[in-house]
Amino acid sequence: MGKRKVPGLNASSTADISFILLIFFLVTTSMDTDRGLAVRLPNPPEENQQDPPKIRERNSMIVNVNMNNQIMVTIAKEPREIQVSELRELAKEFIANPEDKADLPEKVAVELPAPFGVQMITKNHVISLQTDRATSYDTYFQVENELYGAYNDLRDELARKTFGRPYRECTEDEQLACRQYYKCVISEAEPRKYNQ
Repeated sequence: MGKRKVPGLNASSTADISFILLIFFLVTTSMDTDRGLAVRLPNPPEENQQDPPKIRERNSMIVNVNMNNQIMVTIAKEPREIQVSELRELAKEFIANPEDKADLPEKVAVELPAPFGVQMITKNHVISLQTDRATSYDTYFQVENELYGAYNDLRDELARKTFGRPYRECTEDEQLACRQYYKCVISEAEPRKYNQ
């Protein structure tokens, strides 16, 4: 009896099948995307724009982060070095000025949406964030997270006190009223190279 010949595999369509599988997995797989901070950028400057108004010292909080990732906060000409973990509470006290201290932002009467009406708030405050070009991204994001977190905490406390529920569960109008009460004013200067 003669040897039986083993039939060979037809590999002509293997490349086509591999290509179709590759396309299938690319289409159905979710890709990780980089996520950044949701920040509303200012409008481009107008041609005949006036100089910005002067900000009183008591209304400004300057947060400096140096090349060694150390944080220096200056309020009313009083600089002090702090840790990231201390920044949120310090910013909350600065923004709200609950005891109406003379070295924190002055309160002015402002007409706010219902149910607030006319309230005494720190309308003219500003938090200035200044970094060095060598500041690490991690430290920068932690600092920015604490500053935005201070506003979020204050809005949440206000919503619970006024509407009896957390800020995220409020209606759009209620959230808008809370945002008007604690308007987020964070100014970010372009990073600089400081001589340390």
